[in-house]
Amino acid sequence: MEQKNLDLSVNFAGVTLKNPVTTVSGTCGTGKEYANFYSPEQLGAISVKGMTLEPRDGNMPCRIAETPAGMLNSIGLQNPGVHAFIKNELPRLEKCGAVVIANVAGNTEEDYCKIAEVISETSVAFLEMNISCPNVNHGGAAFGTDAATIERLTKNVKAHCSKPVIVKLSPNVTSITDMAKAAESGGADAISLINTLLGMRIDIKTKRPVLHRNVGGFSGPAVFPVALRMVWQVRNAVSLPILGIGGISNADDAIEMMMAGADIIGVGTAMFANPMAPIEIIDGIKQYMIKNGIERVTDITNSVIPWEN
Repeated sequence: MEQKNLDLSVNFAGVTLKNPVTTVSGTCGTGKEYANFYSPEQLGAISVKGMTLEPRDGNMPCRIAETPAGMLNSIGLQNPGVHAFIKNELPRLEKCGAVVIANVAGNTEEDYCKIAEVISETSVAFLEMNISCPNVNHGGAAFGTDAATIERLTKNVKAHCSKPVIVKLSPNVTSITDMAKAAESGGADAISLINTLLGMRIDIKTKRPVLHRNVGGFSGPAVFPVALRMVWQVRNAVSLPILGIGGISNADDAIEMMMAGADIIGVGTAMFANPMAPIEIIDGIKQYMIKNGIERVTDITNSVIPWEN
C-alpha cells in the first residue's frame, strides 16, 4: 500500500481532524513553545494550557518532581485567563490553521458556564472541561469524583456552549464507567481520559514532601496500563467519541490506545523528553497502516479482541 492512499482523518464529535494525534493540555503551552520543532497545524488538534475565567498565579514551588517512568506536577492552573488567551494567543493559532481544544477549569459551576460562553464566540473547535478542580461551593471536593455533579455540570455547560464539549475524566474515582455514563447523560459530545493520577514523593533528608502542595498529578509512561484499561472499560460503557490520554510515548502506545477504544489520542509528558514525539507518532501510525494493509486509521479504533474468560 502506498502512503498516499492512507486516510488518517477522523471525524471527532462532528469536527474533521487530519490525523488522530493531539497534544495534552498543560504540556505544550499554546504551541509556540514547540515552534522550533513543528507547527501545530501538523497535528490533528492542539489542546492548549488549561485556562480559567480570570488569571491565576498557580501554586508555590516546588511544583514539578521527577519519578521513575514519569513525573509529578502541581502547577495549580497558572494561566493568564481566557480573555488574554483569546487576545494574545488564538490569532496565531488561527493563522497557522491549527484545530484548537480549549481546556477550561473553574472553582464553581458558574465559572465553567461563563467561560463556555466566552469560548463559544471564538474559532476554538472544542471545549474540554477539566473536572478535576475543587468545587469551592461544595466543600472543595473535585467535580469529577461525583457522578451526579458531572451530569449536572455537563448539562449546564452544554446550555451555555455552542462548541462540542469534551469532558475530561479523572482516574481518581471508584468507577470510571459511572463517571463516563454521567457525562454522557449530561449531553457531553466526547470524553477524554485519563487525567493525572494522584501521587506523592518525599525528600528523605528533610522529611518533607517534594511538592509544596504535598501531592500532585502523576503522569508519564508508568500510568499507561491504567489509562489503557480505563479507556477500554469506558469504550464498552458509552457510545461517545474518546480522546485517549495517559503515558503515550510512541506509535505503538498510540495504536494500543486506539485498539482499546480511543478515536484519537493525546501526547503529553513524552514531549518533555522528546519534543518530536507527536510527529514521530503520526509517522509511526502511517508505517503500521502500510505494513498491515490498513487504509483508514479509524479501522484501528476498538479493534482489540479480548480473551473470553
